Amino acid sequence: MRVASFIFKGQPIYGMIKDAGIYPVLSSFASRFPSLRDVLEADAMADLSQSCVNDPVELPDIVNLPPIPNPRKIICVGLNYKKPYPVPGEELKSDNIVLFGRNVDTFVGHERTLEIPRGLAGDSYDFEGEIAAVIGTHCRNIAADQALAHVAGYACMNEGSVRAWQKHSIYAGKNFVATGGWGPWLVTADESGSVSHMKLVTRVNGKEMQSSTGAQMIHSLDNVISYISEIMPLDPGDVIATGSPDGTGGSRSPNAYLVPGDQVEVEISGIGTLRNTVGLSRS
Repeated sequence: MRVASFIFKGQPIYGMIKDAGIYPVLSSFASRFPSLRDVLEADAMADLSQSCVNDPVELPDIVNLPPIPNPRKIICVGLNYKKPYPVPGEELKSDNIVLFGRNVDTFVGHERTLEIPRGLAGDSYDFEGEIAAVIGTHCRNIAADQALAHVAGYACMNEGSVRAWQKHSIYAGKNFVATGGWGPWLVTADESGSVSHMKLVTRVNGKEMQSSTGAQMIHSLDNVISYISEIMPLDPGDVIATGSPDGTGGSRSPNAYLVPGDQVEVEISGIGTLRNTVGLSRS
């Protein structure tokens, strides 16, 4: 099942995505579960499939949001593919799982405009295609062989970064507002297929820049979830970004950073294609 969050008739809502279009949930269902995160928390995904309108809405009538617009946590894995560290003049290597967090307002939905940071920060604005996993059920201190049972589904992510500000701190370089995108929807784990079989391709203005598979991750998703669950509880709707393969702009010579007008696409087999255009920072 493909499910998405969006604004329809001026109100945030969610629903199912089918080949025929977008089917918002009924108002009676939305009154019980105001957001997709609420559906996950209530273990009501099966009910959602039977609680949508009969006729699809037109694409121009919606504004895409990230699949989970209000996650409690967005946890990202760094250095999870073999590649040079994409920050010039810096070296960062670790045999351990490297984690950092992102704020909710650093991401926009499918087809929404990314904001290139103002001033010098905009000179090193980079793309990072990733597989994003969404937690479906609460877990704490779980074994790796039980971890994937707690995943609700998967989405595409562009975990955009400001490379020069990563020299200040990873947190600074990763938390400029609206520098990342994720979506276009959430594909439930029963339909997505195995993470290791997912092929990820990132394109900028139609040119392929990254290509890899989930099997190339240094730390597999089940080990990542188990590791995080030893540090903190994971709750329904929490997002885990699994890391980005080689080919980002900061790892190229010369660098290939994003500029206004660039279009970034992240395509993942079994999931779909996330598409965003780079625009100027708002006030």
